[in-house]
Amino acid sequence: MNALLEISQNLLGSYGWMIQVFIIVFITLLLNFLAKRLLARIELQLSKTSNVWDDALIAAAGKPLAFLIWVLGFAWAAQVVQAVSDAPIFSAISPLRDVLIIFLLAWFLVRFIREAEANILAADPDPDDESPIDETTVHALGKLIRLAVIITASLVVLQTLGYSVSGVLAFGGIGGIAVGFAAKDLLANFFGGLMIYLDRPFAVGDWIRSPDQEIEGTVEYIGWRQTRIRTFDKRPLYVPNSTFAQISVENPSRMSHRRINETIGLRYDDAAVLSLVVADVKAMLEQHDEIDTSQTLMVNVNAFGASSLDFFIYCFTKTVNWEHYHVVKQDVLVKILALVELHGAEVAYPTQVVDLKQLPANSE
Repeated sequence: MNALLEISQNLLGSYGWMIQVFIIVFITLLLNFLAKRLLARIELQLSKTSNVWDDALIAAAGKPLAFLIWVLGFAWAAQVVQAVSDAPIFSAISPLRDVLIIFLLAWFLVRFIREAEANILAADPDPDDESPIDETTVHALGKLIRLAVIITASLVVLQTLGYSVSGVLAFGGIGGIAVGFAAKDLLANFFGGLMIYLDRPFAVGDWIRSPDQEIEGTVEYIGWRQTRIRTFDKRPLYVPNSTFAQISVENPSRMSHRRINETIGLRYDDAAVLSLVVADVKAMLEQHDEIDTSQTLMVNVNAFGASSLDFFIYCFTKTVNWEHYHVVKQDVLVKILALVELHGAEVAYPTQVVDLKQLPANSE
């Protein structure tokens, strides 16, 4: 390159560097145009495939590649100008170019990871896959890899600028202690989020609640500092991640069954048919399509109430869907009421019997 510069300077004279800069800018514009057209053609071809990685690669490469062409073009033009100028600013061209290339490479990798993450989550799930992709795990891996890329790029930039990475790491270890004391709450939330990603007590979309605090709703987002929960009255609830290390959390979304546990009371006048009603109710539950008979199923008399003979039903539905569960429960209760009426009995309600004794006529 230096030989070409000397030849061109001899041929074109003292103003040859201007023509060279113009040619370099023109070549940069042309390469930028061709790169965009080439990426557009490749993207069109790859859009016909179902591979999420090649789509992410092309989508992530667009802007970083365009900036890279301009950075190399300007660096080349700056070297041309430096040959005819003694300005000290041109001595920073080479390290600045290296830093920008590292930055663009890191930018490309971060964009690629983000695009791949979005494509993986947007891909149609395989119905035959027994272990579907977990959204929370994908987000966690994406954040960790992006963080590793940023830290690595920062260390490489420092090394490029002439700083000792070992010295920076040593200083970071000492400074990290001071920062840890100053930002202990922030670090507690960070490690709380890390534990959520590793232990996975819940994921995005799960319905969770805490018996220790007034926390209940659907998980919308799990970040490094806080988790956003949408309550059932549609209010957003922001919970610091460190809170989950100090409270117990229930996850009803992961229940295997839903339970029906109800007590029904008959009148004392219906004592003669009580055993028949209990037997028919149990037979009905055993034949019900929505009741899981492999789980505990009980129908027994359990109490002599103040105004009723009480029996309870205890069983589990096959569905875990909250709305469908109530449909099944309603159907069970309505059928129990029909069986009670079939035997000529009635469901008891609170009553009192008052025994009035007639006083003798000559009591006065």
